[in-house]
Amino acid sequence: MKILVVGAGATGGYFGALLARAGEDVTFLVRPARAAALRARGLRVVGRDEEWVLTPRLVTADALDGPYDLVLLSVKSTGLDRAIEDVAPAVGPDTAVLPLLNGLAHLAPLNARFGETAVLGGVAKVVTTLDDAGDIRRLAPLAHLALGEQDGTLSPRVEKIRALLVGAGIDAPVPERIVTAMWHKWVFITTFGALTGLMRGTVGDVYDTPGGPSLGPALLDEAAAVAGAAGHPVPDSERAATLAVVSASGSPMVPSLYRDLVAGRPTEVEHLFGDLTERARALGVATPLLDLATLHLRVHQRRVAAGE
Repeated sequence: MKILVVGAGATGGYFGALLARAGEDVTFLVRPARAAALRARGLRVVGRDEEWVLTPRLVTADALDGPYDLVLLSVKSTGLDRAIEDVAPAVGPDTAVLPLLNGLAHLAPLNARFGETAVLGGVAKVVTTLDDAGDIRRLAPLAHLALGEQDGTLSPRVEKIRALLVGAGIDAPVPERIVTAMWHKWVFITTFGALTGLMRGTVGDVYDTPGGPSLGPALLDEAAAVAGAAGHPVPDSERAATLAVVSASGSPMVPSLYRDLVAGRPTEVEHLFGDLTERARALGVATPLLDLATLHLRVHQRRVAAGE
């Protein structure tokens, strides 16, 4: 299977590296600056007492041809529109596009450009980051990529892709309803992001401060209420797993959104929070805490855009 990974960052780079290390035919679509760095240093995965390096096959948008059998789309939502244009030459009539973005707002533009039957649903769970050297630093052993057809059917192409991922050491379940799984990840990431972003601290910083232990559960209640009203109720097991993350004394955990926030970089506020709170209003669900988190992130976004 001919695979194109769009982006060689902490998420796409890691999954792509696992596939390439397993001997799969993988090409990374990257920006010129990232291509130069990877050619000079290689694609490196470090951390957790391991370090390995690959010489990746790279292509930039001006040299991309196609079609590919599978496109793994791993970009920030702020770069989605450009990525769609860049990747278009790689998408043929039989190409499967598997986006790894959080939330659901990316499905509409991808469906509009490539057709709903071409676009799969996906849920990526990894704990990785790009360090100052541009290496992918693995912070936990998790490597999970759930996938499925948007309409919930179990197709031969999904089974083929799942087998490919499993063969590379990636946990690749096929949920009965991938869109529901995407909602549940969205609930988790907005709860986690709002908690740390609003309080500008780690999970432990918040939880270990008087009044802090109640904030995580309150944010989760709001996000889960939106999912439930949309027809995707969060099961008790998922709620418990989220609470375990956001209610941990001494925990140093923060999401990538928090790292972007404190570094003064743009965040995915509209894709993750603006879309969720807009859906909440349409569904008649009150989300005062999530509204506050959205406002906080929008103020940050305006400052970044103004160069402050």
